[in-house]
Amino acid sequence: MSDPAAQISAQLTATKSLTPNSTWLATFLTTQRPTTPLPALAQTACFRLLASDITDSLTTASPTCFPQDVHNASFKERRLAGSIAVQVLAVEDMCKSRWEQIEAIEALERGEGTKGREIIRVAATEADDSTGATVQKGGGPHKLLLQDAAGRRVHGIELKGVEGVGLGMSIGCKMVLKNALVARGVLLLEPATITMLGGKIEELHKAWKEGRKAELKAAIEANEHEERDSG
Repeated sequence: MSDPAAQISAQLTATKSLTPNSTWLATFLTTQRPTTPLPALAQTACFRLLASDITDSLTTASPTCFPQDVHNASFKERRLAGSIAVQVLAVEDMCKSRWEQIEAIEALERGEGTKGREIIRVAATEADDSTGATVQKGGGPHKLLLQDAAGRRVHGIELKGVEGVGLGMSIGCKMVLKNALVARGVLLLEPATITMLGGKIEELHKAWKEGRKAELKAAIEANEHEERDSG
């Protein structure tokens, strides 16, 4: 194995559209046994990348990140050529009230999902931890806050329902945008342009859940206060 770093990088780029930067990859290789077969190294590297903050782990070369003017609202519509890996920093169900969103978050914390109007228990599995599979079905469209490896943040809105997107998805979940459409600085999300990779950043996920509930409750209280004052 002449250059394992180059081979792992090439494999992850080709199969997952994830291109680790040289510093992250070199550090990763120091934690692995020299005799580990290349396929096993690549699989472990992929797992670690899905649990990482991509602003630390992936390359910021221009074809793999949002253009610097991605927020330019003067562009009515444009396609972002190529594949861009992003991570989810926030999710919102645009059709649920604030109280409904709080209830949905708390239901997931109790290990419950929804099936129609019926509440069902959702059994946690190893696969759930890595893919964010406890996503509540239905609802939407959803609004996501997405971040690329360069740290640029862009909001995206579902044009059509995307499998794996919902209030129960893991914060830090990775997805790849392929030839995605941007309108007035907002990504328009649809199944044909998204590949869900999964993953989760534990500290971000916990902070988002706690912060989101507090934010929703504060907004409800502020609204109730305004109504009392106006009454």
